[in-house]
Amino acid sequence: MLKELDPLLSPELLFTLRAMGHGDEIAIVDGNYPGVEDARRLIRLDGHHLIPVLNAVLSVLPIDDFVPEAIFRSTVKAERDKLDPVHEEMIACCAKHEPHRQVVPLVGQDFYGRVKAAHALIQTSEPRLYANIILRKGVIYPKESGTHTEVDPFVY
Repeated sequence: MLKELDPLLSPELLFTLRAMGHGDEIAIVDGNYPGVEDARRLIRLDGHHLIPVLNAVLSVLPIDDFVPEAIFRSTVKAERDKLDPVHEEMIACCAKHEPHRQVVPLVGQDFYGRVKAAHALIQTSEPRLYANIILRKGVIYPKESGTHTEVDPFVY
């Protein structure tokens, strides 16, 4: 256990999130998703639902602000704008962490193709259908003061 970190952030997941670079994407998917087939790197969080995992990941992962769209969700079949309760919960969770970012619906192969290209995939035990989301990693800006960048003395 570590201070201030959600215990859902397993050692493997923390390693993966830290190893990702700016612009890399990570998918968090439901229990029905074919994770073994689609993942470049698969992280299993069996026994956990999607929303708590999404909340834990967003507590440490910066979202890309260099692009207009950086958070994507799957849709109910080809119904781009239909919102199941799980989609409403995903949107609310993202708004809590990233209030100025929209969750963009991607239909079918647009979503699944993006998952296959993602840096990693987190497989949850979420039982609800279409409970899948992709997050694009951003950057953490250095703290600046005057003409130089402040350096945290504990980094070295």
